[in-house]
Amino acid sequence: MDDQRNMRATTALLLRSEGYDVLEAAAGEEALGVLSGSGVDLLLTDLKMEPMDGLTLLKRALEVAPRLQIIMMTAFGSIESAVEAMRLGAYDYVTKPFKEGELRYRVERALERARLLSQVGLFADEFNERHGLSALVGSSPAMRELTSRLQRVAQSDATVLVQGESGTGKELVARAVHAHSRRKNKPYVPVNCAAISETLLESELFGHAKGAFTGAVRTRKGLVEEADGGTLFIDEVTETTPAFQSKLLRTLQDGEVRRVGESTAVRVDVRIVAATNRDIELEVREKRFRQDLYYRLNVVTLRVPPLRERLEDVPALAMHFLKRANARSPSPRRLSEAAVEHLKGYSFPGNVRELENLVEQAAALAETEELQPEDFPLRPNARVDAIGSLGAPPLSATPGSRRPTLAEAVEEAERRAIVQALETHGMDLSSVAEELGVSSTTLWRKMKRLNLRSLGPE
Repeated sequence: MDDQRNMRATTALLLRSEGYDVLEAAAGEEALGVLSGSGVDLLLTDLKMEPMDGLTLLKRALEVAPRLQIIMMTAFGSIESAVEAMRLGAYDYVTKPFKEGELRYRVERALERARLLSQVGLFADEFNERHGLSALVGSSPAMRELTSRLQRVAQSDATVLVQGESGTGKELVARAVHAHSRRKNKPYVPVNCAAISETLLESELFGHAKGAFTGAVRTRKGLVEEADGGTLFIDEVTETTPAFQSKLLRTLQDGEVRRVGESTAVRVDVRIVAATNRDIELEVREKRFRQDLYYRLNVVTLRVPPLRERLEDVPALAMHFLKRANARSPSPRRLSEAAVEHLKGYSFPGNVRELENLVEQAAALAETEELQPEDFPLRPNARVDAIGSLGAPPLSATPGSRRPTLAEAVEEAERRAIVQALETHGMDLSSVAEELGVSSTTLWRKMKRLNLRSLGPE
C-alpha cells in the first residue's frame, strides 16, 4: 500500500519475483476494502500518505483483521513515528530507501509470524484436546481434587500459582488451565525463568528498544506482548531477582508492559499462570521473594501432588506413557502384572517425569515384548514399605531435642540428594541436574543456597 505509484509497482514486482501473491492499493480506503474481502497475511504500507495516513490505516486494518502483520515503510527522519506504529500493533518497519535483501528478510519474518498465529487458531482444538484435563492422568483423590479446582478457576481470569515438586507436571496443569479458559483460542506462551540468564530475562519477557543494550539492533516485542489476549506461563518464578520481580509486579498491577530502553508503556491483556517447586512462603520469609508479588500471584493456588502421594495412579500413568512410546516404535510392548506391582512399590523421587523416563527406557531396551520388573531399574533407598512410608532414612530428633521444621527437613533432603548425585556423577552438573529433574541453573542456585559451592565450579 503506497500512494506513490512507482514505489508501489516496484515493491510489488520485487515481492512477486519471490513467489508472493501481491495485491495493490493506492489509498487507505481501498486497502481496507482489499483486507475485508481476502485472506491477506501481511500489509506493507507507507507511513506518510494522504488522505489517510499510515497510523490511521494501521488502527483500522487491525480492527478488520486482528492477526494481520503490518510492516511500515518510512523515511529515516520519521523513525519515531514508525516506533509508535509498532506500539500500536505493527510487526516491523523498514526505512526508505531500503535494500531488496532487507525487505525480503522482514517480509519473510512477518509471514512466518502470521503462519504461527494461524496455527494457534487452526490447532486450538488439537491443543485443547491434547492439553485438557485428559492430559492429567489419574483418578486418585488427590488428582480428583486438583482437576475439580482447576475446572473452577479456569473459567475466571484469576492469576494462578501452581506449586509442586520437580517432575510432577506443573506445566501440564498450566496448559489445562489455558485449554479450559475463555482464552483457549488465543496464544499460550511459556517461559522458564531458570533456563534464561538473568541479564536476558527482562528483555525476553518485556521486549526492548533498538540500542537498549549491546546487540539490541532492532526494537523487539517481549513474550508478555506475544501472549496478549491469551495466557503467559511463568515457570520457576522464584528463580528471579528482586529487581525483575518488581517489574513483573508492575505489569500485574497496571496491565502494562514497558520495553527495556523505552519510557512509554504498552497495554496488554494477559492472564498469568506462575509455577514454582520451592516453598514460596519460605522464600518470602527469607526475603528472597517479594511479598507483594507473592500476594498478586497467589490469588488461586493449585497444588500438584507428588507421585508418592498417589501411587494408585502409577498403573494408569505407566500405561499412558507406554502407549505413547509404542506409537513411536515398530516393536510394541506391554506391561506385565509383575512390572506394575514392581513400580507401585517405588516412591518415585523424580515424580511423574521419572516414571515417564523409566517406561520409555524399558520400551526402548527390553529384549521381550512383555516388560518385566528387571526392565525397570529403580534407585535404592526409594522403596515403599508395608505401611506406606518411605524407605529412605528420615530426619529424626534425639530425645529432648527440637524436631526439625518442615523447611529444615526439606533443605536437608535436598542436600542429601545433591551430594549423592554428585558422588555418582562427579562434577558433571548436567548429569546431576538431569538425575534430580531440575535445570542446571536451578541446581547451581540450590548448591549456593545449601553452601555446597566448594563442590562446584568457582
